[in-house]
Amino acid sequence: MQIPLSMSDISLWIAVTAIILLVASELLSPYSEHFGYFAIDKARLRLAALILGASFMITVLLRAIGYS
Repeated sequence: MQIPLSMSDISLWIAVTAIILLVASELLSPYSEHFGYFAIDKARLRLAALILGASFMITVLLRAIGYS
């Protein structure tokens, strides 16, 4: 059974998700003093975005090497 997504599709999805998470974590930071505790932990959100950014770079490197 083949996956219907190519490496380019997966790489684009990872990049967009990482950007959304980074923007969300940056938008939450100035409001933490005004509203107190958030249900979403900013540090974990930023860590997830950085992990997705690193995985995007890995997929780019794999495509550059020629594994796809």
